[in-house]
Amino acid sequence: MLYYIHQPIVKSIKNFLKQIFQRYHIQKNAKTFWELVKLGSQIRQIHLLESSKVEEYITEFNIGGDCIVTKPNYKDGKVYISETQYFENVPEVAWNFYIGGYQPAQKWLKDRKDRKLEFDEIAHYQKIIVALSETDRIMKEINKIEIENI
Repeated sequence: MLYYIHQPIVKSIKNFLKQIFQRYHIQKNAKTFWELVKLGSQIRQIHLLESSKVEEYITEFNIGGDCIVTKPNYKDGKVYISETQYFENVPEVAWNFYIGGYQPAQKWLKDRKDRKLEFDEIAHYQKIIVALSETDRIMKEINKIEIENI
């Protein structure tokens, strides 16, 4: 059944929805909408570490040492957990990436200060780096999409 809604009412509803859902955009183009859904789904899977992509490590960890996090820092593509141990091939964008006001790659290590990283934790951190790198890549794809709001 098709309903006719008076134009001023449609405009009023549209303005109301814009106020409540400021970050959401109602798309004119269905193709654009579904492209954004696909990319948003990828980001969700990556952030929940459900995507197989996060298993494709881009970093390496030199095992030689006690694996205790002392003072995490970033230098020349390496994230040092101590003076001698580091994750290698870490993109700077992953180290500096912000989500919700904090930097996950930095915070995760700082939360483990003076603790020994076990094998599973080393693997988890490598997944975090992939997730942050992939998030940056997908966000750049989203920014390339021409969005036409209603």
